[in-house]
Amino acid sequence: MAGEKDKAKGVVKETVGKATGNERIEAEGKADRAKGEVKGAAHDVKESAKGVRDSIKND
Repeated sequence: MAGEKDKAKGVVKETVGKATGNERIEAEGKADRAKGEVKGAAHDVKESAKGVRDSIKND
């Protein structure tokens, strides 16, 4: 779920920007989407690290 809000907001802004010809809003949407992707990837790495830590701890 990490970053989903930013990705959704980005898609909306990007769509509105394209529909209205507003390049600034479209660019903001792309940036928000990218921010959401990064947050999601960071969350995945964090969860993987927890899994590794837990498996080492249980050995």
